[in-house]
Amino acid sequence: MTLNELRYVVAVARERHFGRAAEACCVSQPTLSVAVKKLEEELGVSLFERGSGEVSITEIGAAVVARAQRVLEEAEGVLAVARSGRDPLVGPLRLGAIYTIGPYLLPRLVPALNRTAPSMPLMIEENFTAVLADRLKRAQLDVIVISLPFDEPGIQTLTLYDEAFVVLLPGGHPWTARPAIDPAALAGERVLLLGPGHCFRDQVLEICPQCANGGTAGIDGGLEGGSLETIRCMVASNVGITVLPMSAAREDRLGGQIVCARPFDGAAPTRRVALAWRKSFPRLGAVDAVAAAVRAANLGDGIAREPTGGPEQSQPGTG
Repeated sequence: MTLNELRYVVAVARERHFGRAAEACCVSQPTLSVAVKKLEEELGVSLFERGSGEVSITEIGAAVVARAQRVLEEAEGVLAVARSGRDPLVGPLRLGAIYTIGPYLLPRLVPALNRTAPSMPLMIEENFTAVLADRLKRAQLDVIVISLPFDEPGIQTLTLYDEAFVVLLPGGHPWTARPAIDPAALAGERVLLLGPGHCFRDQVLEICPQCANGGTAGIDGGLEGGSLETIRCMVASNVGITVLPMSAAREDRLGGQIVCARPFDGAAPTRRVALAWRKSFPRLGAVDAVAAAVRAANLGDGIAREPTGGPEQSQPGTG
């Protein structure tokens, strides 16, 4: 039994296909198939049921794959311990971030880590929280930046910052004359949302459940976008309004007068952003370096609440 054989069976279980598993492992399909068959013969059990189309895993195969995954994680841990014994800031770090954080954090985080940890290049992935969590637990990512709550067994989290939500308006919207927006008023507007799977969508719906149907002004149900930047462009086109996290609102990519951000009246709804990593991950110095760089980015800063008199007076950070 070898580590490569264990890698192959884990890959087959994940891909449910020998060809795709071989491609993921960077070996030929015959090499992978022979190795898996050799392991099955050594163990005396069939790990997979081979079909003409897709491979299915047997009951005993699922148990073996689960153990194999843990063995591979421990083996990777041996290498990581050795590297961290030299310097935890040396060697690539596999970083994940959710879609509504990555585009606004990474342009600040990467230069900061280039200065403080120049020998620790980031291997970056953006994805949904559920996908990042699964890849973290499988040791395919080292640390992830997510929004709380996030409760997974074997995972440690560290709060990084709290980030307020703001309302993004088209430049000609009547609300641009207001210093702040009542959350209850959203129900009367056409509110643009991210699609299902985004945790930020769920957080907006906690503020305004009626927004799931586009509010009372919606047409053909709610309107959705694939990214916050797509939604920002729809707001600029006067399709509707939206709610953004502060870090996205301060990125004025449309010239400042086309859209305008306003805070919520009273206690602003917020999200809590955190760093998560496996409790067994040995490079804690790398985790500390990422946490320090994220906090230094100041993505949790608020925006001014005083009246601006309309979008023509909006400044970077408020539009």
